[in-house]
Amino acid sequence: MSAVDRRHFLAGALAAPALAALPADASAGPDASADPDAAAGSGRTRRLETGAEQLASDGWRRFAGAKVGVVTNPTGALRDHTHIVDSMVAAGVPPVAAFGPEHGFRGTAQAGGSEGDYLDPRTGIPVYDAYGANATKFAGMVAKAGVDTLVFDIADIGARFYTYIWTMYTAMQAAAATGARFVVLDRPNPVGGRARGPQLDPAYATGVGRKPIAQQHGMTIGELARFFDGEFLPTDGGRVSGLEVVDVRGWRRDQLDTGLPWVPPSPNVPTRDTALVYPGTCLFEGLVFSEGRGTTRPFETIGAPGLDWRWAEDLNTQGLPGVRFRETHFTPTFQKFANQLCGGVAVHVTDPDRFDAPRTAVAMIVAAKARYPQVFAWRPDNWIDKLSGSDRLRRMVDAGAGTDEVVGAWSEELAAFDRTRRQYLRYR
Repeated sequence: MSAVDRRHFLAGALAAPALAALPADASAGPDASADPDAAAGSGRTRRLETGAEQLASDGWRRFAGAKVGVVTNPTGALRDHTHIVDSMVAAGVPPVAAFGPEHGFRGTAQAGGSEGDYLDPRTGIPVYDAYGANATKFAGMVAKAGVDTLVFDIADIGARFYTYIWTMYTAMQAAAATGARFVVLDRPNPVGGRARGPQLDPAYATGVGRKPIAQQHGMTIGELARFFDGEFLPTDGGRVSGLEVVDVRGWRRDQLDTGLPWVPPSPNVPTRDTALVYPGTCLFEGLVFSEGRGTTRPFETIGAPGLDWRWAEDLNTQGLPGVRFRETHFTPTFQKFANQLCGGVAVHVTDPDRFDAPRTAVAMIVAAKARYPQVFAWRPDNWIDKLSGSDRLRRMVDAGAGTDEVVGAWSEELAAFDRTRRQYLRYR
């Protein structure tokens, strides 16, 4: 469906009634008595609760009387799969506006797209297109909607080039400019709490990386919000006057299995496995190789016409920790090499605790250049520089550097970033 068709569809649905009242307990989240781990006296650890679950279980009373604007997408869901905006409406605490990031509030758009401005057919709430908005435009939308409390609830996947965290940054700038409170409903980082990879050079700031953080930042969105407010906003429009974070209960930094239902945060991150590799293999967007868009396993399937089994063999002989590679053949249905047979590798994470996504991606790039010099090429626009945070990766690989040399080049900046972020970490 094209952007025009999608907007016509949404506009045509406005005649549908607003969200009907749900049963009295529908907005309170899942029934704790149905979960033996949460039952009193069970002797077991209490189950994980996101920030949204905690407020929903209290009927969203924290926002009673406030003019709330919610920055969210389909991942802003409770454990029973009710979306938080629908839950708030049912609880009698309706937001005055919603703000959609890349892919949109209801998730109807593909990569690099959004839904535009419209009235949500289900709730009748106005939805504003926040994707690509700068601080001035975002502040204007907040003022137009009459918002006094901005709420952010989007599941991140821990990578600098995932655009949702930069939508949050812009929303925080808008809150600072308008005097609105800013409330983050925290969620676990699905790839864990360890920082990895190079730090962004500010000279290469774009929509896929606005500020100098590591490629795999290792923070929750709540921790990032505190980090942004303390490190960047003071010299970039001013700090948020009322920043609040509703922390996750029952989560550890190294905990990858959360027990929460997986809601794809974007169309090309369909599974938890995809999230694990994405902070590394997204770098292949900067090559002429397919990053697997248009397949059932994007970012886990990498290749191009003319590649064969030897790439997987070369990589497996390196003994990279926590990962194995399998020869694969695939035909993407869209984007790079659409409808063309490609060869390449399927990336299988065998030990998530040992797996290092940025290092693994560098090893894949170095091995591919060595094995297939006639096929290997960067995208002509040097998009790899925006993704990796500088031109260093491209220059080093072109000069024949090995994986250890490339990774070693970012070790000092990564250590400095890790030291800085520690004061903002909330989970053990």
